[in-house]
Amino acid sequence: MIRILLADDHAILRDGIRALLSKEPDMEILGEAAHGEALLELLAHTPADVVLMDVNMPVLDGFATMAHLRERYPEVRVLVLSMLEHENYVHRMMEAGALGYVLKNADITEIMHAIRTVAAGREFLCTEIGLNLLRRLVTQTTAGAAVERLPPSRRPEAAAELSGRELEVLRLIAEGFTNQEIADQLFTSKRTIETHRQNIIEKTQAKNTAALIRYAMSHGLIE
Repeated sequence: MIRILLADDHAILRDGIRALLSKEPDMEILGEAAHGEALLELLAHTPADVVLMDVNMPVLDGFATMAHLRERYPEVRVLVLSMLEHENYVHRMMEAGALGYVLKNADITEIMHAIRTVAAGREFLCTEIGLNLLRRLVTQTTAGAAVERLPPSRRPEAAAELSGRELEVLRLIAEGFTNQEIADQLFTSKRTIETHRQNIIEKTQAKNTAALIRYAMSHGLIE
């Protein structure tokens, strides 16, 4: 029997997952939590095999919760269930110790398979994320090969040296998010995002957002 704890701030999602998993003879949901802090309190008296956890939660988000889980409950296996599909989120959660990452819009059959895979101690990445990563890799490889075929005089200048966080901000700007929305997604302040944005503009010497996006696309920083 796989003992499961759910951690998500949306009660309706927890109810739906509980209803679906209740039909599985090898799974049992022992408790629910609306955020990371409540999950840690639950684990103190409710042993579990798998934690099914969101990333974006109040009080204690998924990243902070993972650090506590690895320190206090290293035997618990974590499967992330989130709507955040950007590879930066996937990479950060897997690097932090999560064994699997599945999107909330995944088919229930895939979610069940993900739980069983993680419970067995194996890594899992849902199909949609895997295909997105493959498409991005193919696009970048194709673009790089096209540049290599150009004569040196026609090749674009090297891209400005942007930090990992600046690249995250740049990609979210390109997706049309406001500074506040970017701050919410990256769990930081609006002022910090404004600083990153200014640094990006200074490094790329782009005069406005449209020019910045054109610069990023021409240098392969975004698709």
